[in-house]
Amino acid sequence: MNRRDLVRSAALGTILLTGSTSNARSGNRHRVKNIIFLVSDGMSTGTLAMADLLRQRKEGRSSNWLRLYREGRAQRALMDTASASSLVTDSAAASSAWGGGVRVPNGSLNVDADGQAHRPIWQTFKAAGKAVGCVTTVPITHATPAGFCVNSKSRGSMADIAEHYLGLRFDVMMGAGTEQFNPGKRPDGKDLFKAFNEQGYQVAQTRDTMLSFRPGKPALGVFDSDSLPFALDRATSPALQQIIPSLAEMTHTAVELMRGNADGFVLQVEGGKVDWAAHTNDLAALLYDQLAFDDAVGEAIRFAEQNRETLLIITTDHGNANPGLLYGANANHNFDQIQTYRQTNDWILTGVTKDTTPTQLIERIEAAQGLVIKPDDARSLLLHYTALDETGIYNPRKLPFRQLAALQTPHTAVGWAGMDHTADFVELAIVNPGHSPSSASAGLPALINNTDLHTFMLQATGVHQD
Repeated sequence: MNRRDLVRSAALGTILLTGSTSNARSGNRHRVKNIIFLVSDGMSTGTLAMADLLRQRKEGRSSNWLRLYREGRAQRALMDTASASSLVTDSAAASSAWGGGVRVPNGSLNVDADGQAHRPIWQTFKAAGKAVGCVTTVPITHATPAGFCVNSKSRGSMADIAEHYLGLRFDVMMGAGTEQFNPGKRPDGKDLFKAFNEQGYQVAQTRDTMLSFRPGKPALGVFDSDSLPFALDRATSPALQQIIPSLAEMTHTAVELMRGNADGFVLQVEGGKVDWAAHTNDLAALLYDQLAFDDAVGEAIRFAEQNRETLLIITTDHGNANPGLLYGANANHNFDQIQTYRQTNDWILTGVTKDTTPTQLIERIEAAQGLVIKPDDARSLLLHYTALDETGIYNPRKLPFRQLAALQTPHTAVGWAGMDHTADFVELAIVNPGHSPSSASAGLPALINNTDLHTFMLQATGVHQD
């Protein structure tokens, strides 16, 4: 960070904390003890809007995030998400902007283009005496939590990142990614589950074990191999509900474990599979995982309203695929069909093989989502299973997600711009129930850089970077 950016970020932090430039001059600062930083990874504005519409029309209530806007309880801004190497960031560089306070090249975790490492902010808070944690629906070693925690030239070095966590002794780490801890899956054969246990950690691989965690000891929860199930698929499976915790449950547990720390805590919460769903244009997965993230936002709001020394930051690292509800005579009716969906596109396509018949595929889609596709469309989809030729991130089996999404658009009235990250300026909400919303919102700039949040968090807590 150059001197001009440092001065700008420091000034921004002061303005955000005091609520106005006049208060900044007078030095009347408002400090917080705790931070909960909530990230819906890959959330385009259309995703936020459609999830709110779905919740309103299905449940008769607003989403927790947009209710903050409707009730004037949040400071709101747009955030520029660019990385050092591209206008379109990846999750590693985006998280590093928050974690290290510097824009780094895509793929890197808090290591800039010159090879210089920048101290991740969760390490700074840990050194200051705060309890530190991350929870996510993707591997706990994935880019977004790792950007708050470690330095690495490559986000792909997840086995190494898991071992870094052991040395850092963070207080709560929960998500997926058992292969990074299991000796039978790690390249070096190390048993990190055993190592964490020997270091005094409570270790869980099931929901029930997580719910038995008690304050006083650090906690590691790793509940699935590659990622947690999509929220809709979990909701329709009692077996998955018994084994896999929801993001809201992990958030509640993490707060309960850390809230008693005398110097406060910082917690990052990531709805990581919102991004994975956007990459595959999986509408059911996208919107119901966004609502699962919104349930975690609700947990954070409830705690912050009880403990008014708590600051909430609610945002995303970048847009993805830019889905939107499109105009048409039947837009309302078509969109409302999503309320009855039972399974995601991921569930549909992973259960299909080259031996599946067109009739079986038609019946599978109808049972999962109530949509009836034409026999010719079913045959066209099944052709992909002879070659498995579709590309795209988070699609290792090369399944025909793009084609299925295109077939669904006439039924849902939802279209997609693509299948990858976008350079959109994104939503940022800052909530501090202990500070007057009217005075706080007066000083919030309308547009900030992602790196500004690093300095803002330090200023908000009064913690100094070494």
